[in-house]
Amino acid sequence: MKLQLVSRICPDHPADDVSSETVRPLGGALLGRQLPVVLPDWPVQRIAAPLLGSAAGSWQETWLSVQIVTCGNDEGVAWCRAGQLLYGVIDLDEADFPGQADCSPLQAASCEAYRRIFRLLDAQGLPHLWRVWNYLADINRESHGLERYRQFNIGRQDAFLEGRRGATGNVPAACAIGLAGGPLSIAFMAGDSPAVPIENPRQVSAYNYPADYGPRSPTFSRAALVYPPGQEIFFISGTASIVGHRTLHPDDVVAQTREALANIAAVVAEANRLCRGPAYALDALSYRVYVRHAADFPRVRETLAPLVGTSAEIVYVQADICRHDLLLEIEAIASHGLENC
Repeated sequence: MKLQLVSRICPDHPADDVSSETVRPLGGALLGRQLPVVLPDWPVQRIAAPLLGSAAGSWQETWLSVQIVTCGNDEGVAWCRAGQLLYGVIDLDEADFPGQADCSPLQAASCEAYRRIFRLLDAQGLPHLWRVWNYLADINRESHGLERYRQFNIGRQDAFLEGRRGATGNVPAACAIGLAGGPLSIAFMAGDSPAVPIENPRQVSAYNYPADYGPRSPTFSRAALVYPPGQEIFFISGTASIVGHRTLHPDDVVAQTREALANIAAVVAEANRLCRGPAYALDALSYRVYVRHAADFPRVRETLAPLVGTSAEIVYVQADICRHDLLLEIEAIASHGLENC
């Protein structure tokens, strides 16, 4: 395949044993409580959150490309490009954004991060944002009169509108996850062709949420199909126990797990109507599962096991979810090679 995601327990030096004459790293992520001090030369998003059910201190995910990779850093956005696709990471400290009466530091930092991303994409001639991974501290805490996730949504949408990207319809797949601390961290993948956005018939599109969930709706699609040369990649956004626009089973982690997976199954069914390659299946996806309370992890794992099968790769991470009454969130990815593309 042209682009491949490789996951492994992280070695002491993440740059080791990844590059070769035939494949080159485009970017990736490091997850865990004990993250390596030495980082590779390509863009890496550091996600400082405990892994659940694993003795490993950290986990490494790396996108590998068979194409020549060029790298740079523009306005604090570390990036690598392979052909007509690009992966980048930007970390911003909210303390560098004093904010104003009508704009909190997080809102200002979120808007500025996306402005810089869009400027980079325009300069590279790769305007289409495919997938975004957003992490911020204390996502459910209220400050400046508003929950921090809602502040983030205002800043993100402001940048989309300023950049003439639009905030509905053809928006990227994404997640927004809360960590105990650290900077606003955003990783992204973009390309020269639009993603095919996928919505969930069981849910109101996030960008059409009513005002009950904040002054601005979240700017993301439920999933997306994207097409690097010779390949189809299926990104499923962070998915939780939401039907319509309401949280279901607020105090029941087992029921929330089942509901979240029912939503993923619905998105997979929609993707299979639109995909160009073989159909996708739940047991062939790679999952990242965020669990709010570590004590819930055994029940989440036991509930998922019979639903996704034993062959699915799953990484469990303790982290906060975008709504205070959500106990877990699940994202996933899969890809197929396409002949003659």
